[in-house]
Amino acid sequence: MTQTRREMLGAVGAAGLFVAGRSASAQAPRGSVADDFRISNKRIRQSVMGWCFNPMKSVDLAKHCRDIGLEAIEGISPKYYPEARELGLKISLVSSHGFKTGPFNPANHTMCAEKLRASIDIAVEVGCPSVITFTGMREEGISDEQGAKNCVDLWKSVIGYAEKKGINLCLEHLNSRDGSHPMKGHPGYFGDDVDFCVKLIEQVGSPNMKLLFDIYHVQMMNGDVIRRIGQYKDVIGHYHTAGNPGRGELDDTQEINYPPIMKAILATGYKGFVAQEFIPTWDDPVAALRHAASVCDV
Repeated sequence: MTQTRREMLGAVGAAGLFVAGRSASAQAPRGSVADDFRISNKRIRQSVMGWCFNPMKSVDLAKHCRDIGLEAIEGISPKYYPEARELGLKISLVSSHGFKTGPFNPANHTMCAEKLRASIDIAVEVGCPSVITFTGMREEGISDEQGAKNCVDLWKSVIGYAEKKGINLCLEHLNSRDGSHPMKGHPGYFGDDVDFCVKLIEQVGSPNMKLLFDIYHVQMMNGDVIRRIGQYKDVIGHYHTAGNPGRGELDDTQEINYPPIMKAILATGYKGFVAQEFIPTWDDPVAALRHAASVCDV
């Protein structure tokens, strides 16, 4: 009876700890850091993707980036670039034609080329190294082989202008698995295999045609993230982060272990930007950004 009672008391105590743990996790975000945390190592040049923090005003987000010690911002309207730069931030990536309407369909080529050239000009103006590009969505009546050729043809028509201006075009690989949210995944996106995206880049045949290696999307579609970082280091021109599953914070609820990934990026000699592109779920999105910055400040 004595042993049984001890076991019972132990079970009650364990249950109490479990409840307390749940209560504590509800009160404070997992992995939260001090309110005054500021990036100190600065080996990873961190940026942030503005759309993730809507409806926060771009200027307010830029101020938080400055206070946390992030170097740059992207994914905001160019009309806010001057204010962000006045705060001491760089622009890490300039948007272009969007991921839905891309060069997979040649009917989009004129629009894509015009937007890419205009974005290249903006990048030059603000001292940004890169402009983003996408394949677009698969469309009925266009085979994958023809769609691939269409994409390469469009990029070849613009890459000379990018080379002349000293700007990289960065092709972003996106996952097509998650259809639960319009920005967590993109069913029907053509460039959903990172290995295939690299082959498209190689066909363009320019040192200014690069891969935007989105760690979240690569984990979703291909995995083996660290090995692929080493494998594709010569064509990677930009990185994005997010937790998986759910594209949430870089906390202990997700499966991607970011510190060794950041160290792997550094081991390749990469000198570009790594942009935080997670969708905040914590009550305080600024605390979430501060935490992500601390995780990547290796």
